[in-house]
Amino acid sequence: MAKAAERPASVWLEDKSRRSGKGGGGQPTGLDRGRITEVTVRLLDAEGLAKFSMRRLAAELKVTAMSVYWYVDTKDDLLELALDAVYGEVRLPDPDTDEDWRDQLRTLAGEYRALLVRHPWLSPLAGTYLNIGPNSLAFSRVVQRVIRKTGLPAEGVTGAISAVFQFVYGYGTIEGLFFTRVHSAGMTPDAYFEHAMTTVQEVPATAGIIEEAKDIMEARGGDTVEEMLERDFVFALDLLVAGIEAMVERT
Repeated sequence: MAKAAERPASVWLEDKSRRSGKGGGGQPTGLDRGRITEVTVRLLDAEGLAKFSMRRLAAELKVTAMSVYWYVDTKDDLLELALDAVYGEVRLPDPDTDEDWRDQLRTLAGEYRALLVRHPWLSPLAGTYLNIGPNSLAFSRVVQRVIRKTGLPAEGVTGAISAVFQFVYGYGTIEGLFFTRVHSAGMTPDAYFEHAMTTVQEVPATAGIIEEAKDIMEARGGDTVEEMLERDFVFALDLLVAGIEAMVERT
């Protein structure tokens, strides 16, 4: 294992021969980075980030913990590999087609939201690492090219990306955490929501706020939690698209 001071800022900046998992002799057979990363993602999905460890991974792979260190120097390296691996699940529109940028932006936003919900551990890792793996860069490149199609001036591109995708990041993170709590409680999303709303209305400090917002909640629409979440997401994204359109008109 490399000393901390000698390690690159990202696993993607290390020596390419090590990246492929093809180092010197004596490596354990039956393992490679692809296999290790695949099992890491599966464990993170099943057990969460807090419970993940190299020892737990090694047990799942049926090898010793030291065997895993033939392919990665640290747990951080492995988490960074897992982070980029799931970015490969995102369906990317082709920005070179004549498809309207609005539709492509909605596709990207929806895909990113679904990814965050599907892998709740992604949010903290995306905010920790450089996100310069091949799948992450491919996603970022398409996002940038789609935003360029809006007609915004160059100085507005990064702001528009931040407005849309930091919103999606926050929305998807909270949604993912909600479903994690629901799963831990052994309830359906609708039953959990109903229980939560009943509970807060029994507390005077929160009951008044809920009562004030009653007309808003009724107007929100949706018979299920899934429908309410989808409605809010679509409406919020429409507001952002309208904002981009307004800025294009202004400039």
